[in-house]
Amino acid sequence: MIREVEGPAGAPWERPLHGTLDRLVVESDALATNPLGDPSRRPLYVYRPPGVELDHPKLLPSVYVIQGYTGQLDMWFSRTPFELNMIERIDALFATGECPDAIIVFVDAWTSFGGSQFLNSSGTGRYQDYLCDEVVAFVDERYPTLDHRDHRGLTGKSSGGYGAMVVPMLRPDVWGAFASHAGDALFEACYLHEFPTRARQLRDEFDGSWETFFERVKVTDPPKWEWIELLELYGYAAAYSPDPANPGRALIPFDANGRLIAHIWAQWVEKDPVRMAPRNADALRSMKRIYVDAGRRDEYFLDLGAQAFAAELAKIGVDYTCELFDGTHARLTYRYPNAIRELVTALEP
Repeated sequence: MIREVEGPAGAPWERPLHGTLDRLVVESDALATNPLGDPSRRPLYVYRPPGVELDHPKLLPSVYVIQGYTGQLDMWFSRTPFELNMIERIDALFATGECPDAIIVFVDAWTSFGGSQFLNSSGTGRYQDYLCDEVVAFVDERYPTLDHRDHRGLTGKSSGGYGAMVVPMLRPDVWGAFASHAGDALFEACYLHEFPTRARQLRDEFDGSWETFFERVKVTDPPKWEWIELLELYGYAAAYSPDPANPGRALIPFDANGRLIAHIWAQWVEKDPVRMAPRNADALRSMKRIYVDAGRRDEYFLDLGAQAFAAELAKIGVDYTCELFDGTHARLTYRYPNAIRELVTALEP
């Protein structure tokens, strides 16, 4: 015999939080005219540690968390067997007193291509402006945060790790520290090997036509995972090499034969964090903390990207931590708490 009881089921299904997660919805002016017609209304999660109320007497540092490609905000509640989910991990970090108090902000930058790389692009929209200008201002107005770049950090994994490296270089007025987990970097290592596979896939399954691909994807439920990988490549192109004549469309860096198109590939390389570092040396030197890591068996060779980015930091005299660990590109949620603690400690007044 069973009976209904009050309250959450508890571990391992639903662990009550010690702190508070505010699940908000915001309307963005920056995204209102995006070329894909994607929603300008977005979810926004803001985590407050135990005892931190909206009128908290002490202003706190803030760390913003951005997602990898195909990420949408509710995925932070996804659970890997026998592990805490992301929200629970962050809550545990603060509940145990292992990290000074801070406001943690989870930002959604999903697009119908799967992501934005957190850049402004005519291929996807003004996602960098959304993050840096709109979300930050919104949070600073409503939460007890220290409203200065020296007390604000950015972190993410994969494409989120890319954004965490690149956005502070481009907007050092907003960000004072960052952490990147397996962020897209050293583009010839992480992207080039995919091009022949995707050229063949486009030829064999979609008659070499991106328009055929998009039409087929719209009416197929669920889409094949290999199709998502093709969409992801197009999404990268929309961020790195948008078609200036066609908003919402991209220039692909290889032709129907899989041959590299040099001038388009050059646009991609221009946005590689490894190449961007020397051009943005002053911004990088201004950071209070830089932390990068990756698994030694990362399927996309982003361990090499982390190494190469760290080497550029060393050349321009920037302090950093680069850790390579035994792992792949998957199951890296456990890496976030330590990096967030590193950022918060550096961003404290």
